[in-house]
Amino acid sequence: MPQEKKSIPEEENKAMTVSFEQAVVQQNQQRYYLRLYVAGTTPRSMRSLESLKAICEAYLQGRYELEVIDVYQTQPEDNIIAIPTLIKQLPSPMRRIIGDLSDTEKVLMGLDLVPR
Repeated sequence: MPQEKKSIPEEENKAMTVSFEQAVVQQNQQRYYLRLYVAGTTPRSMRSLESLKAICEAYLQGRYELEVIDVYQTQPEDNIIAIPTLIKQLPSPMRRIIGDLSDTEKVLMGLDLVPR
């Protein structure tokens, strides 16, 4: 016997649509707090900073704060095992991305800007 499709009542469907639209708006208003650890002005450090700035301007324009910390100048607050390291502090969950950040898709997934 073929299964009968159950339809969602119109009221419930409208409520789900409104809820989804509110979630999208809220996600587009979230502020991102990012911390990038670099080692001086090495080519790898500069490449990571340039890549991150380009990604932030393209995907988070006006919704992010970026703190760049040179481990040669300042003792890291976080437990850093590799340089460069990007830490997304907010929104939760916290994420770490290690490398020169040239793989845009990897960075976008790490920032939770695209589904994994």
